[in-house]
Parts: sequence; structure tokens; C-alpha cells
Amino acid sequence: MKKIKSIHFVGIKGVGMTPLAIIAKQAGFRVTGCDLDEEFITDSALAKEGIKPQTSFSSSHIEGVDLVITTGAHGGFDHVEVIEAKKAGITVWTQGQAVGEFMKGDIFGKVFEGISVSGTHGKTTTTAIIASILRENKLDPSFVVGTGNVPYLDSCGHFGKGHYFVAEADEYATEPKYDKTPKLLWQKPSIAVITNIELDHPDMYESIEHLKEAFYSFTENISIDGLLVACIDDRETESVVKRVSGKVITYGFSKNANFYIDKISIEKEKMFFWVQNNNTSLGEFMLNVTGEHNALNALASIIVCLEIGLSLENIKKGLMKFTGSRRRFEFIKDLSSGAALYDDYAHHPTEIKKTLQAFRKTFPNKKILCIFQPHTYSRTKKLFEDFKYSFSDATELILVDIYASAREEVDESVSSILLKNEISKISNNVNHVSNLTDVIKYVDQKAYGNDWIVLTMGAGDIYKIADSLN
Repeated sequence: MKKIKSIHFVGIKGVGMTPLAIIAKQAGFRVTGCDLDEEFITDSALAKEGIKPQTSFSSSHIEGVDLVITTGAHGGFDHVEVIEAKKAGITVWTQGQAVGEFMKGDIFGKVFEGISVSGTHGKTTTTAIIASILRENKLDPSFVVGTGNVPYLDSCGHFGKGHYFVAEADEYATEPKYDKTPKLLWQKPSIAVITNIELDHPDMYESIEHLKEAFYSFTENISIDGLLVACIDDRETESVVKRVSGKVITYGFSKNANFYIDKISIEKEKMFFWVQNNNTSLGEFMLNVTGEHNALNALASIIVCLEIGLSLENIKKGLMKFTGSRRRFEFIKDLSSGAALYDDYAHHPTEIKKTLQAFRKTFPNKKILCIFQPHTYSRTKKLFEDFKYSFSDATELILVDIYASAREEVDESVSSILLKNEISKISNNVNHVSNLTDVIKYVDQKAYGNDWIVLTMGAGDIYKIADSLN
């Protein structure tokens, strides 16, 4: 590890890669990287750290490099730079492996206490909340948050002086073609969170049972004197928890949980919620984002921070500093027509439903235009029936063509038009608009007034229309 001075990131603009590159740069390594010459939500985070990605792929990029970190995108192990690195005897890590190695700390000559946040939904927000509370309490954690930016943290990655390392633990494959090991299994945390377990990657897991085995294996990576924090509102998570022999603290709305949310109140864009720990009231907490799912994310964070010794008062103070993350219930701007433009990363039916419910409760007197871009053919096909019923809180729905992953083939048996036709059977106000250029024209022509929320939604490039909307 001491010989590593220079690290090269293949696909450096990815939301999983950028935080690692920032950590490496702040830790004193020479950092280089390459990616497509396109706009990414991580561009400003990289620029702030003085990291300028090369906008092409070439074997010459790895000259003088001691370690190459690659992503499952751009061909993974088949990428020209990765192939050349292996030929040259240069160590190659995947993004998932790198998170685990960084958390271990050997590469930095220090020992971290890992806090890993797993689950199908809520990883990014929960990780960001925990990091925010720790930072506000002067614990200066290192963190890996899978988004472009977290306003209070002023980044998505950080190499801290403290001994906590907070990271998302993703259940997707280490390398989709050659190594199906779930990425989260590279992490060996002291504290792990499972927010929920739901099938989201049908190209990786053939069944929910297969997925649950991955999460159970993850719980076995927790240190022997460590802790699992798990939401038992989720039936699949509860079934995994029953098999865990180590220390477990449960949470949820269920009164069977060790910590549960007693009630919630939403006032404009602030949420107040009250927490019970068995028969003891922990009082009122305030969060600057809304949605019952975010109250659960906050409760998981509260439990983690209590376990590491922070007082309730200091946790509440830290919680108030969190104002959301990039592409999560994110206010973008007011359109000239008067509508408020928001953006959200939700791409799974459950996420969509909960996000729209949160918008409906936060803005009860507004109409909601949801512009949704399905992400991957495999997910859209596998969860087609669930997608049909996810948009009930939208006043109007626009479906854009499916954003295909580079790792999959085109599947003509599923499309946004087919989804639109099915949703039309239960909802009158749904349209298909093929491409982003036509969506921009549609929204501008309709001139939605100040009684509307315009919400772009999806894990693809739908967010990019914001600059072009007037």
C-alpha cells in the first residue's frame, strides 16, 4: 500500500467513483481519471477539487499509475485501460472493492470505524444524514455519498481527520460480466444499516430470496462487537434480521420496533416527527426534507449516532443542518410560467410512489406534473405491473423513452409506450413524449402556472432538461 502514489479512475464522473477520487486527492494521492465528454451531476464536485477528467479512453492514461479503479460501466474489466493495466502488472480494483479498501484504511495508513448504509431505497439520504450529524458535531468523518453534492457537506466525498468512515453499501454486482459478487460484501463495518430489501436489479438477482441471501451475507461482515440497525416495517428485512445472531436494533413505524416513529407533522417543506424508544419518548425531531420515507432514514441515522455516543441534543442539532442531497426532492428553480421545478432520482416503483406521496403531502394545494424516464429495459419489464400503479399522486404524467443501460441489450418487448397504454386504463392524464427535446417544447408550450409542481424523475439523464426549461 505504501508504494501507491498515483490512482487512476476509469469512469471518474460516476456517482460512485467521484467521492472516491475526492477522498484520494484529499488524502494526498495523485489522481487522474477519464470519462465521457458529457455533462454529469458530479462535474462541479470534481472541479472544486481541481480534478479535470480526460474526455477520452486510451491505454496511455495509465502511464505512471500505481492503482487503477474501474467501474462496471464502460465495459468494466474489458475496458482498454483496465486491460492495459493488468498487462502492465498494475493493481486493479473495482469501485465496490475500492470502497471496502478505503473503509479499511490501510491505503491511508490509518484505521477507520466503518458505518455502511445498505438497502434498496434510502441509502444516499441516510448516508448523507449520518455524515451531516457527525460533521456538525466536529467528528470530521470520511464519507462516500452516491450523488453529485450534499449542500451541508459541500461535497459527495471527503477524507476526514476523524475515525469514522460512512459509505453507501450497494447490492449491485462488483463487475456485471465477470464478478457477480454484491459490492456491499467488500465492506466490513462496525455498524451497518439495512433500510429495506426490494428487487431492483433483475439482471443481477433472479428472485427476492437470492437478494436476501446477499444482505444476510453482508450482516455476517459486521464486526463481532458491531451493530445492525434495521427497518422491520419492511417484511423482507425483518426476515433477514431474524437470522442475525449479533446485536440488532430495529426501527420503523411499527410499535414492535425498538425505536418507532409515533407521529409526523409536515409544515411547508419542514417535517417534525416524534420518536419512542420502547416506553421512553425521545421527543420531537425536525428535518428540512419531507416524506415518511425520509423520517425513517432520519431515524436510522439517529440510532447510529446514539450508538456512537452522541447526545440527543447534539443529534437534533446535526439533523437540522441536513437540507437534502442532489437529485433527491431537489428544488431547481421557478419557471417563468410560475411553476416550481423539482428533480428526483426515484426510479423504482416504491421510490416513485413514496416520493409522489411526499410531494402531495408537502404541497397539498398544488397540481403535480411528473415527467418520468424509466431506467433500463430489465427493470421496466420485471416491475411493469408495479410501475402501473406508482403514479396515482401525479395530476399529470409524461413518460419519456426508456433510458437504456450500456450493460444491456435493447428489449423491444417493453417500452414507455406500452407502459403509457397500460396506465391510461386507470388514469386519464398520461402522455408519451419520446425524447427530451420534445419534453422541453411540451412543458414550455403548456406554460404551467404557479399552482403546479413540475417534477423530473428517473435515474437517467432526465435532469438535464432543467437548464433548457424557461
